[in-house]
Amino acid sequence: MFKKLDILILKAFIGPFLAALTISTFVLTMQFFWLYIDDLVGKGLDLFTILELIGLVSVSTFTTALPLALLFSSIMTFGNLGESFELIAIKAAGIPLVRFMRPLFIFAIFLSGVAFLFANNIIPVTQMKLSSLKYEIIVSKPALDIKEGVFYDKIDGYVIKLGKKESNDSVIRNIVIFEKKFNLQDNMIIAESGVMRVSKDKKFLEFIMYNGWRYQERGLKNTTNTEFTRLHFKEYKKVFNLSSFQMNKGNDNIYDPKMLSIRQLSHAIDSLQNKDSFYYKKIVQEVEPYLRFMKYKDSAESFASVKNTPSINNFNQIVSDSLSHEIIESVGYQFTSILNNIQSIKENYKSNESAAAYHAIEWHRKFTLSFACIVLFLIGAPLGSIIRKGGLGTPLVLAIVFFVIFFLLNNFGEKFAKSGEWTVYKGMWLSSSILIPVGLFLTYKAMRDSQLFNQEFYYRLLQPIKVTLQKYFKK
Repeated sequence: MFKKLDILILKAFIGPFLAALTISTFVLTMQFFWLYIDDLVGKGLDLFTILELIGLVSVSTFTTALPLALLFSSIMTFGNLGESFELIAIKAAGIPLVRFMRPLFIFAIFLSGVAFLFANNIIPVTQMKLSSLKYEIIVSKPALDIKEGVFYDKIDGYVIKLGKKESNDSVIRNIVIFEKKFNLQDNMIIAESGVMRVSKDKKFLEFIMYNGWRYQERGLKNTTNTEFTRLHFKEYKKVFNLSSFQMNKGNDNIYDPKMLSIRQLSHAIDSLQNKDSFYYKKIVQEVEPYLRFMKYKDSAESFASVKNTPSINNFNQIVSDSLSHEIIESVGYQFTSILNNIQSIKENYKSNESAAAYHAIEWHRKFTLSFACIVLFLIGAPLGSIIRKGGLGTPLVLAIVFFVIFFLLNNFGEKFAKSGEWTVYKGMWLSSSILIPVGLFLTYKAMRDSQLFNQEFYYRLLQPIKVTLQKYFKK
């Protein structure tokens, strides 16, 4: 049964916690819109689409906002209790700090479980819908994203410039399209007018252009002997693949490990990590045709006996001069093919290892962000009881400082895990392993009424040093 003290602390905590959760979610949601503002402005989005986007982004940031809200609200709650001398009264009654932290600690464990269930069951669906909605926003009205008189380069391999767009954003005029070719000069299409539209399956963007020219240069690389052609057309249709449309600030693919639950991630990791036999068979399959002599390894001994005979001293005595150059050249081609095949398999293997690491990172993230609720509460509660400052000022500053430390440690660990310098386990649990001792240290200090953040304590501590220095300089 909850006692009156537990009810008092919970009532003092719930209000700041809900306010902090709302503020944290709002800030993290705004961060998304600041990041993608260039891709969203000017799309002509309706109110329902905007509200849907805001809702999906808010839900996707919940597991990150929850630890921040717990940290901020715990500092504020215990700071308010300390500032109003309620903490002193509770301690004077013989109740230790750990005892009146207990109800909020249980609540933090409960929120940690909620965060895990949220990350495992709701976030994957939210991420899938959010990626789909972002793609729909980009391809819904592409003409709105291409501004008059501005070169548009979001389609891979092409640069487009429109001189004028009509009010319906479909009829376009004074069209210039560059087809980027890295071997020779870029091909160019110029048209007086045209129509821009998206195909029914929304996979392609179609340009139907009228009365224009197409310029193309053909020939071999690093040569001046090229052919320049100019083609006039009355009507010309150009099709662009919309899979190259991406947000500016990231590689937003339709598939993302964030869309998977723990069970799905475990299955994917198991599949990706058990491919060694597959790559071994692939290497044998790719290399063996070029090393057919390996089938006759037993003949090496007989060849060695022939080689050691006095009459045959080197390769030229076995093969005639007319064939030696051809054989050496053929061997060079064979080994070049072997190296290319092995290099291709190596890149494929690295890509597979990287995919396995990304899936493992998302698997651990669902646990680390949930566990962060407990870690940051263990920092916030004793920190608030030490500083004994309520309101928004000092608690907000301290909450931001410790959350930034948590965020940076989390990002550093994740980057080290992605690069392969650290194991995924070590990288993803870096922040928790560093901050848990900090939380335990602050709890220890708070239980003994430490003056860790007391300015007067440091003033008294440094006063003898100040007096000594003044006497020294007077001499």
